[in-house]
Amino acid sequence: MRIYRAADYGDMSRKAANILSAQVILKPNCVLGLATGSSTLGVYKQLVEWHNKGDIDFSEVTTVNLDEYAGLEKDDPNSYYRFMKENFWDHVNIEPGSAHIPDGTMAFSDKECRRYDRLISRCGGIDMQLLGLGHNGHIGFNEPGSAFDKDTHLVKLSESTIKANTRFFGRLEDVPRYAYTMGIRSIMQARRILVIASGADKAEILKSAFFGPVTPIVPASALQLHNNVILVGDEEAMSCI
Repeated sequence: MRIYRAADYGDMSRKAANILSAQVILKPNCVLGLATGSSTLGVYKQLVEWHNKGDIDFSEVTTVNLDEYAGLEKDDPNSYYRFMKENFWDHVNIEPGSAHIPDGTMAFSDKECRRYDRLISRCGGIDMQLLGLGHNGHIGFNEPGSAFDKDTHLVKLSESTIKANTRFFGRLEDVPRYAYTMGIRSIMQARRILVIASGADKAEILKSAFFGPVTPIVPASALQLHNNVILVGDEEAMSCI
């Protein structure tokens, strides 16, 4: 595992964006696994800025997103489809048919899980997967206790994740209870994995995930078993290591 320390959130975002842009430059038709959440906003903002300057071309890139809430329409303000459109897809020259995300309108459908697995396989697999790190160690929506051998599946969200997401929905009762997510096995099949972490509230879980035992109790700890992981964290997130 390679570790890059960043001074702050902005520096972390630039360093992570630089790693992703290098992947695109080296392999213009690469497959990028993408993530959502506040940790990724600075990364996408930087990639868009470099694209607008003519430094990076996404015209041959394919993207596959980690997860999506089950039961939300695509145009729902809180859907991850909407997040990606507003923060990345609509601002770069990626082909509309090359940007993929689980279909949250297919509520409780094993068929949708298998479709998404086949889609990733047809793309040739993921060249680089971007990941954030949840406060309880989740990656994607793989919650503590998740089996390491799962592909895309429907997961019941933990109470801690539901409460954490209330800030986006306004009311606890409006937060979806289920989501589609790539499984740990899906994530581990990516050729390279890029993890970003920012803030003092991520310090303890970062230490547990990358320097503690490999255990389903901390889903991100499975990444210790991958042979090509890059961790970019700011000083606060890295304060415990």
